Amino acid sequence: MTLSVAIRHAVEDFTLDVAFEAPAAGTTVLFGRSGAGKSTIIAAVAGLIRPAECHVTIDDSVIADTSHNVFIPPEHRRIGLVFQDARLFPHMNVARNLRYGLRRAPAGTIGFDDVVELLGITPLLERRPHTLSGGEKSRVAIGRALLSQPKLLAMDEPLASLDEQHKSEILPYLARLKQTLHLPILYVTHSLDEVSRLADTLVLIRDGRLVAAGPLEQVLSRGDLPLAARDDASAVLPARVIAHDPARQLSELEAAGRRLLVPLLRSALGSGVRVRIPAREVILATAPPQGISVHNVIAGTVQGVVPDPSRHGSMVEVALDGAGLLARITPDAVTRLGLTRGTPVLALVKSMAIEVLGE
Repeated sequence: MTLSVAIRHAVEDFTLDVAFEAPAAGTTVLFGRSGAGKSTIIAAVAGLIRPAECHVTIDDSVIADTSHNVFIPPEHRRIGLVFQDARLFPHMNVARNLRYGLRRAPAGTIGFDDVVELLGITPLLERRPHTLSGGEKSRVAIGRALLSQPKLLAMDEPLASLDEQHKSEILPYLARLKQTLHLPILYVTHSLDEVSRLADTLVLIRDGRLVAAGPLEQVLSRGDLPLAARDDASAVLPARVIAHDPARQLSELEAAGRRLLVPLLRSALGSGVRVRIPAREVILATAPPQGISVHNVIAGTVQGVVPDPSRHGSMVEVALDGAGLLARITPDAVTRLGLTRGTPVLALVKSMAIEVLGE
């Protein structure tokens, strides 16, 4: 089951020309700067525009194919849309706004009560949109889209207008949505934090062109991509909680075939989380260190070394099992350690430097 998108379409000052495939399950995030063409892709997939050339399939069902003159009208594509502004009806209370999504929806498995509980909006049902916070409005808009019984949920920068407090309020609901409903989500953002927390597949767009696409943990661990040049360049790994040690104030995780120690978590044993490891926090060694405070000494292999002249540095890709880390170090360190592709290394990471997402 896949989401397949190929679009060629003239935009204001460039031609959007992208093609990618992603597993239909999970969240596919379109990431890039404002004006890169991300929203145009959403509009084309939803049928809001008719590109000069396009081919879009969801689970092998063709919804647009200009070469065969196939263009399913947007109202028949069963795509739930959520925009940056919630677009709620001001004269309706929350309950009526939600039920609007049910009016023309086909029979489906997503029930009103389930959505209300999932999004935590039971206390809001009798309120009007003007009394809601930005985060509350976003949750109601998501609920209305879900109740249209979509095959795909398309979200165009739904958190862009929110401040950091309201973003942190709604991100757990978005993560829960993915885990509970198993509904394919196509998500647009230019926030790397949202990417780290929500993406399963990451599609990088720049000036209307595809830069890279693939599983999140693989794309983020590439030193040759624009994300690696950012100050906040990080690797993100899926992990599982395997032990707690209250006496030591530590929890043990398993990620990419390695064991990691992090500050004590609340998550239950067996819980799935994500860990984000900033490139600037990774130290490399070619021999086991002695007498240090660092808990995590992670064995890996150098996958590549990418010069970073703007910082007088180098980005080293460290391959693990099916994923990897990035380490930002000096060219002198690369030379002294003799780091080339295939070199075995140890990545040293402080427990306090590992951010656990979805805790």
